[in-house]
Amino acid sequence: MNQPLSPVTYVIPALIKRNTALFSLSQCFTGAGMQLAYGIGPLMVMAITGSAGLAGITVALMGLSRFLVSYPIGKITDAFGRKPGILLGLVLALAGTVTVGMSMQILSFGMLVFGMLVFGMGMNAANQMRVAATDMFPPRLRAQALGYVALGSMAGLVISPIMIAVAERIAPGLGQYPLGLPWLLMPILIVGGMALVHFVRPDPKLIGQNIRDYYPNYVPPPAPPAGTVAPKFGTMTLLRHAPTRLGIVCNAAAQGNMSIVMVLTSLVLQHHGYSLTAIAFSHTFHSLGMFGFTIPLGKLADRFGRERVMYPGVATTIVGALLVTVPADIVSVTIGTYLVGIGWAAANVAATALIADKSETAERGRAIGVAESFAGATSVLAALITGPLIEWTGLPAAGVLAILLAAVPLLMRAFTRRV
Repeated sequence: MNQPLSPVTYVIPALIKRNTALFSLSQCFTGAGMQLAYGIGPLMVMAITGSAGLAGITVALMGLSRFLVSYPIGKITDAFGRKPGILLGLVLALAGTVTVGMSMQILSFGMLVFGMLVFGMGMNAANQMRVAATDMFPPRLRAQALGYVALGSMAGLVISPIMIAVAERIAPGLGQYPLGLPWLLMPILIVGGMALVHFVRPDPKLIGQNIRDYYPNYVPPPAPPAGTVAPKFGTMTLLRHAPTRLGIVCNAAAQGNMSIVMVLTSLVLQHHGYSLTAIAFSHTFHSLGMFGFTIPLGKLADRFGRERVMYPGVATTIVGALLVTVPADIVSVTIGTYLVGIGWAAANVAATALIADKSETAERGRAIGVAESFAGATSVLAALITGPLIEWTGLPAAGVLAILLAAVPLLMRAFTRRV
């Protein structure tokens, strides 16, 4: 198990505080879009196709976009810096959100799929903000730095349900679909997020490559013995090393569990007759779990070690999925989805920090991209299975799948400890 990090005290330079605040504020503007994709995406599919069997496809597209873009964008940011990759992602997200909004106006399933894929690729590319955060801080502060950036997404908790509630009220008078109108409001927020990223200086990659210029008392890890040839970076290099392998699997399992639960939450609540606004507010509590505790979770991971936060996080997603699987009312479903959010946050922050710790700055974008690609692939498979599984066997079966998926890294950990 990872040992706690050294108790060295660092003074965070004002420039790095400023950059971190800009990234966090950018997340405030752009985070609402992901809430729309997960919260009402399944309902958009059902409105166009009339089939619950395809309900998981928008969540699957978020996973597919993550799988497709995470490693290539990591390669771009490793080569050219973090800001160009982030801004490229936000441009894609801008194009995608307009396409998704228009798809509901003409009830085009193909246009919805294309727009959601482009939007997801853009937003997942913009997640290089998290890599940028790990660049700007030494290991002792790295996990909580991830927490500060993720905290910006909390604004989406307020913005997303307000947008949906307003759209639900005014759309009929405008001749628009309530499910499509919020997407046509998103470009204003995305442009604001792009402006904030533009003001980040210098590029976080440069900070990471010159970290001692910003933290004079930082002591880098000891250099390998003379004559040692460092392994060339590659996916297999990460997978052969037990800590990074388990970090990748924990992140993927938590993401897959959450993908299923988010589809399940929307469908369960709709099945029981709750309104779009009620569903949006339930998803708001899920997002509160995802982002509301990222800073304390990051501090725990920095103080006690990555694995002591990562594995309990995965276990928490199992408890949450169980509550959503056997619902009594909106309260129990909301508590369950809230716990899944907390568990995901713990696993994601700790696993990302662990992988960042094991990677050089020039490789970090690709290393975290590999983890995100595995998470995206798991999310795709989970979401694609969810719709047909619900269609054939009913809602509870999807919850059971989420529980089994999250159990995988815990079993792997138990096996790894024996060998």
